[in-house]
Amino acid sequence: MDLFSQSLLYLAILYISLSILFLVFRKKPSPPNLPPGRRGWPLIGESLEFVGTAKGGCPEKFIADRTAKYSSEVFQTSLLGENLAVFCGALGNKFLFSGQNKYITTWWPSSMKKVLVFPETLEKFNKDDPKKMRSFLPEFLKPEALQHYIPIMDSMARDHLDTDWLRREEVEVFPSAKNYTFSLACRLFMNIKDPKIVSKFADPFACIAPGLTSVPINLPGTPFSKAVEGGKQIREELLAIIRQRKKELSEGKDANARDLLSRLLLEADDDGSVFYEMEVSNKIIGLLIASHDTTSTSITVAVNFLAQFPDVFQRVYEEQMEIAKSKGPDELLNWDDIQKMKYSWNVACESLRLCPPAQGAFREAITDFTFAGYTIPKGWKTFWTVYSTHKNPKYFPDPEKFDPSRFEGDGPAPFTYVPFGGGPRMCPGKEYARLELLVFIHNLVTRFKIEKAIPDEKIIYNPSPVPANGLLIRLRTHN
Repeated sequence: MDLFSQSLLYLAILYISLSILFLVFRKKPSPPNLPPGRRGWPLIGESLEFVGTAKGGCPEKFIADRTAKYSSEVFQTSLLGENLAVFCGALGNKFLFSGQNKYITTWWPSSMKKVLVFPETLEKFNKDDPKKMRSFLPEFLKPEALQHYIPIMDSMARDHLDTDWLRREEVEVFPSAKNYTFSLACRLFMNIKDPKIVSKFADPFACIAPGLTSVPINLPGTPFSKAVEGGKQIREELLAIIRQRKKELSEGKDANARDLLSRLLLEADDDGSVFYEMEVSNKIIGLLIASHDTTSTSITVAVNFLAQFPDVFQRVYEEQMEIAKSKGPDELLNWDDIQKMKYSWNVACESLRLCPPAQGAFREAITDFTFAGYTIPKGWKTFWTVYSTHKNPKYFPDPEKFDPSRFEGDGPAPFTYVPFGGGPRMCPGKEYARLELLVFIHNLVTRFKIEKAIPDEKIIYNPSPVPANGLLIRLRTHN
């Protein structure tokens, strides 16, 4: 071998050796500093513990145990088949509420979408809604629009109490409240007044809520399987109603209808496709879910505390009677009357602090970001929860005490009282819920005195707070 070839061989050996040394000893990138916590069992994660503490009547225990063990600001877990970071405290709430479309975006677990949404629209769900459809819901639910529906709410509340409560000694509040709130929603959102059609919708809705937060195993007989079947029935019924309403509108019937469904079909950017009909159905189902469970729960927990604390009931009664005395015998409530119900609203707010109807909301990270010194990678799911603040003595001294005065003046500190969320994705139905709740309270307390038939009736969460016996109360008329 000549000298040149020998030199090339040595150089090649040296190059290969140095390359191997570089690959062996090069500095490996540090793994991201993820939030502390545990993910539990494969597939189900910590869902059983999450659901178990809720059904035991203490959903905040799941959060409190982990904030004490891992971090009071953020921890990781796995729920509903998804790995996620749970943000806690006022700072965690503020970060997620203000980070919409900057760090995070709206996201729903696939199990929930399977229950609620047409499969054909899954890819577009919450991403590419037609522009006018996106704007219609907030417009329909803003105070200026809703004040026109206060007389309807009042009239239906009167009729409901006359039919289901009057001349009875005891009433189960929760099932009765569900009937009222769902009937009202069908009337305002779809202009449906026929009790038979309302009942046809309500029955499958009863299967949905328990399945939304159950372990997502679609086997016959499981809560999730029942929720999937209930969602399918509702979508089919609603699609038939949408098509019938389109036919009526095309024939000039109900051209001046003010319900949400008619307006979506008349004024939004309907392209005439079945996909648009499905998108409309998805929106209506979301509102009906809230009305069937969230607002009925809000009414139930408010009545629970009114029946539990006679001094609170008396102050609400006096406030509402001042309004009632200013009205004619058949005169219905209006917007100005609602604004006078200040103490009643404080009572409702304290009820929702202690028994919030919704646990929180999911989001998805759209970029890597850091919070409290921990990295949340792009694609991770996040969750904020009412239970990190509502019963936290740091924000609410003596948190188990029922005290409506917490909401006087400026009220609680920002981002601590969050039953409706916050930021640009705050629940658009907040004002609707406020009106519906106050109108019902007005009609209830001006007609009846109430007391709990089971003083220590337990509250369970499935996923919303539900009295174990439906909140059985005794009634006496004021006369």
